[in-house]
Amino acid sequence: MYPDQPTAPACPDGSGALPECAPLAVPYVPFQQTGAQKYSQNDALSNGTLFPGLNLPFHMKADAPNAVSGPLGELQALEFVLLELGLYLDTHQGDGEAFSLFQQYAALEKEGREKYESMYGPLFQHAAAGQKNFSSWIKDPWPWAFPEGGKA
Repeated sequence: MYPDQPTAPACPDGSGALPECAPLAVPYVPFQQTGAQKYSQNDALSNGTLFPGLNLPFHMKADAPNAVSGPLGELQALEFVLLELGLYLDTHQGDGEAFSLFQQYAALEKEGREKYESMYGPLFQHAAAGQKNFSSWIKDPWPWAFPEGGKA
């Protein structure tokens, strides 16, 4: 800052909307603050971010809140939160609360994936390595072809 220039007021970590205190013609880039609020896993997947403070007013599909439905949707929500927390931890290694959440969600994702695969078959090609034969990976129906809530 230049000595004669007034300093801009601090912008709060808020709802994701462009704050009034953001200067005109200077880009405003929100950043993740240590200890920032976090969405639930389903809300994170629906909003496209784990952090409400980074939830900028993107134009999402009208049915985005319904993106998480059924066992596969729940598993996708867990994987999304793991990815978001992993990216956050890349830049905030000292945030013990976030790391603890990462560990909890990793355990939930592993348990959920194992349960899903026991009911519907492998989700990933490498998961077929634990099967009796490789054809279990490519057998019909595919995971997204199951009717809501059950096997085909």
